[in-house]
Amino acid sequence: MQTILVIDDDESLRDTIGVMLEREHFIPIFAADGKSGFDKAITLKPQLLLVDLRLPGMSGAEVCRQLRADRIQTPIIVLSAVGEEIDKVLLLEMGADDYIVKPFGTRELLARIRALLRRTASDTKVLHFGDVEVDVDRRNTTRRGREVKLTPAEYNLLLYFLQNPDRALTRDVLLNSVWGYESYPNSRTVDAHVVRLRQKLEPDPNIPRHFITVHGVGYRFLP
Repeated sequence: MQTILVIDDDESLRDTIGVMLEREHFIPIFAADGKSGFDKAITLKPQLLLVDLRLPGMSGAEVCRQLRADRIQTPIIVLSAVGEEIDKVLLLEMGADDYIVKPFGTRELLARIRALLRRTASDTKVLHFGDVEVDVDRRNTTRRGREVKLTPAEYNLLLYFLQNPDRALTRDVLLNSVWGYESYPNSRTVDAHVVRLRQKLEPDPNIPRHFITVHGVGYRFLP
């Protein structure tokens, strides 16, 4: 499971975000000030940071700058209050990847988190399983050296499986993670796309080795 560090001095907001993250199968960790948040980002190596812009002691902007100065490339979403001047260029220059304005809806925050995690999915740019090779940067998939044509949705589903190996993933988790909250496919959409991935990437689609059905739950990807 992926770990997300929440750096915010508002205890009630930390608790709200923590409950939301746990419900969506993330592991939340918390810091109430910039210095302790910076230290946890270094030592605990979370997959993503949520950083309040205004923090006691070390500001959120300084946390971002210092992490990037120390060559820490963990993706960062800045949390800013309504009415604060936000310069998008300045945010990028100080190392943030995205920002969201308080008060925000949990669906919007989750969508931002998932989109950023997909963009920064892996330091390993070429992933392998069986006789399949996936070039993440080029969004290119080959099998036995020959290119396999995947639709954008098929590719995004494949990438999510690769990022979550050997986990029982429900259809709802797959729908929310791959298709997002703003679209309204149903569980049959997941089933149809898994069938197509099996047809294109399994040695024998009728006896799948990699895209395994977990009865009563959803699917499990086995590299």
